Amino acid sequence: MNRISVNLASNSYDILVAPGALDTAADHLAPYAHNDRLFVITDDHVGPALLPQLRRAFQSSQIKLVELSLPAGEQSKSWQAIEQLTNWLLDQGVERSDTLVALGGGVIGDLTGFAAAIVKRGCNFVQVPTSLLAQVDSSVGGKTAINSTAGKNLVGSFNQPAFVLIDPRVLDSLPDRGLRAGYAEVIKYGLICDAEFFLWLEQNINRLMERDEEALQYAIARSCENKAKVVAADEREGGIRAILNLGHTFGHAIETATQYKTWLHGEAVGFGMIMAIGLSLRLGLISTDDMTRG
Repeated sequence: MNRISVNLASNSYDILVAPGALDTAADHLAPYAHNDRLFVITDDHVGPALLPQLRRAFQSSQIKLVELSLPAGEQSKSWQAIEQLTNWLLDQGVERSDTLVALGGGVIGDLTGFAAAIVKRGCNFVQVPTSLLAQVDSSVGGKTAINSTAGKNLVGSFNQPAFVLIDPRVLDSLPDRGLRAGYAEVIKYGLICDAEFFLWLEQNINRLMERDEEALQYAIARSCENKAKVVAADEREGGIRAILNLGHTFGHAIETATQYKTWLHGEAVGFGMIMAIGLSLRLGLISTDDMTRG
């Protein structure tokens, strides 16, 4: 078990990385069920796989799970999905003291966090990320957004979660393609601020691809530690936090040009990092040996 603190001037919170955490989710999330209920938002891919497990975790609890499943995929990061989600919350009688639970990948995390920022002028939310990319990146830091015709993530808010609960075992059902896409963000942390971690990744990439639990837990926790430090230093991206966007400028352009239908987000970011490194080489900022490493 790894507990990582995101230390902010206000709204500090913890990230818990623990194999099997979803099975004990009631213990971890009960403090946030202020009205003996939690509003769980998921999608039609994650829900059938993980909602039964979450329900079992709460079956001996007095806490009621109020559930909504949205269509999976990047296309759901839209005004239509936010309207559906906020209207549903209001129909269910959501109050400012309530807590929303994002059970899913980055899309569900963004939608839930954005809805939590605007419904009733703000309520709490917690992240229970179910993809590797969401576990190491999008669930931490409070960036929430939807896409617009002008581009990706251009409408949203900074809204920090109250808690992040990460269970590496939920990745057992993640396809290899999704796992590889998530590693793009993991590698990013090594590139931007943690050379020791990058070396560890070079030496342990086969263990990670084989889903070795110890290696996976370490990589997730180390990534979260790195992001927590950057976010604590610059919560609203006025300076150093921009370093977390390595590969994202190119990657978002790729996603927008292909209408979010061809590339997974992590794949686009991974290729975007290669493009950014290539640009650095042409500008004389790195050597050829640096570019070809790994």
